[in-house]
Amino acid sequence: MGAVLQLLSMAGSVLGFVFLTLCIASGLYYISEIVEEHTEPTRRFLTRTIWVIEILLLLLLIFDKFPIKLTIFAMGSHMLYYQNLKKFPYISLTSITFLSSCIVVVMNHYLWFKHFNEVDIPPQFHYDPNYVPPRRATFSQVSSFFAICIWFMPFALFVSLSAGDYVLPTTVEQAKKTDEITELNSETTAKLRGRTIGLARVVIHNVRKYIYSVLALFGIQVQRDYDNLGI
Repeated sequence: MGAVLQLLSMAGSVLGFVFLTLCIASGLYYISEIVEEHTEPTRRFLTRTIWVIEILLLLLLIFDKFPIKLTIFAMGSHMLYYQNLKKFPYISLTSITFLSSCIVVVMNHYLWFKHFNEVDIPPQFHYDPNYVPPRRATFSQVSSFFAICIWFMPFALFVSLSAGDYVLPTTVEQAKKTDEITELNSETTAKLRGRTIGLARVVIHNVRKYIYSVLALFGIQVQRDYDNLGI
């Protein structure tokens, strides 16, 4: 392979990765905006999805002989994800439930990845010529399992949950005038609250601000159209 062709291949790979990252970020931003406008339907959808995944894990345990301990752990982790929906779409990034969910996501990925890569022959069958190793799952089967039963709910929660609620400027001014914002009942407060800001949008917004600051160090000025996150 020529040197120029190799450099061209590397440049194409880098550009492909950059464009793929931008597409994913744009998709997350768009989905987060849709969720912000339809929080209650989203909560119902996520709740039903959790129960569907629980049923799928149970069926895998019964019919495909999945490991009992790992399956129970995965089912329990989805019950933990369900706890995040009790105050949906608001979330505290320092709450025990949220932090535990983050830890469980990593553990689920590691344990199931280790399970599907287990190729060791049990010691009692090392010298058994009649031993037939269990059929290994194909790449499409493993990737489908991870996408639906392991990654889907954490990803959906990340896109759907809000980093906090933002109050409209008119509400703030009215609260300052009346000085009775703390005495408003839940129904009135719900009416006065503005649109929530999705956690995914906050992350993307902060990353974009960091990129702007880095470009500014090199003297590159970029037009900032979304500094206020649409508030």
